[in-house]
Amino acid sequence: MDNEGPSRTALAAAYARAYHQIADRPKILTDPLAARLLGATVDELTELGRPAEDHPGSGVGPGIQRLAVSDRPRRLFFAARARFAEDRVAEAVAADMRQVVILGAGLDTFAYRNPHPGLRVFEVDHPATQAWKRQRLAASGIDQPERLTFVPVDFEIDTLATRLDAAGFSRTDPAVFVWLGVVFYLTPDAARTTLEYIAGRSGPVEVIFDYLQSADTDEDRAQLQVRANRAAAVGEPWFSYFTPDDIAAQLRALGFTDVEDQSAADLIAEYLDGSAEFEDEPPQALRPVRILRASR
Repeated sequence: MDNEGPSRTALAAAYARAYHQIADRPKILTDPLAARLLGATVDELTELGRPAEDHPGSGVGPGIQRLAVSDRPRRLFFAARARFAEDRVAEAVAADMRQVVILGAGLDTFAYRNPHPGLRVFEVDHPATQAWKRQRLAASGIDQPERLTFVPVDFEIDTLATRLDAAGFSRTDPAVFVWLGVVFYLTPDAARTTLEYIAGRSGPVEVIFDYLQSADTDEDRAQLQVRANRAAAVGEPWFSYFTPDDIAAQLRALGFTDVEDQSAADLIAEYLDGSAEFEDEPPQALRPVRILRASR
């Protein structure tokens, strides 16, 4: 990631959520703060969403922004995964959970829309991303809620456990960990280390994360490699892939007893009330993407 600001993927997810508010009906996620945090107007988002052939010359606006708003399947997944996490948090709060940790929070806005009195939110991210976000929050007039704690973690010099403990996170109270858009940028060992930390809490715990499924055909492997090459070319390479069986086995070995895993396309269909969004088969961009919830 850029040490002077947010990663390209954090920006992409935020632009997708912002454009989703004006472009998609029915709306999966209601996030009135996404565009405000970015400083993007409706007109600017609409311009970015115009087909590429409608733009003269080389087009208007950075490519990462245009891709985020114009790729509907990808945009819907960004909205659906955030909605899924927020729905699970709501269920946990109803069961008396009072703390949520957002790992790799990026430009997520849940903490500033938090509808649950008494829920404490810990946003964990690289110091540079958090500094940029806090500047944008101040510039856009979005107040920092009293129940929000920023937890800057530079994994080259810090550990998650140390930084969360220092921030006031309770190891013994129930907690939900939301970990979206991160796992595939970690090595399998690094991902497992984080899961071991989460599983090591003495209180009830739940984790929600998305991951990339290993390809099992030559065609899918070739397509996945093309996408991986593109990610690497912008400095954000992918390092880990799992099969649903393998990741479920790892989670159960760590003590998680309830594992729910589904494809990106199925998650979107669930929130669109079973509409035939992908009537024939999922688009290539979504085929390797899955989202998982595990608890113990």
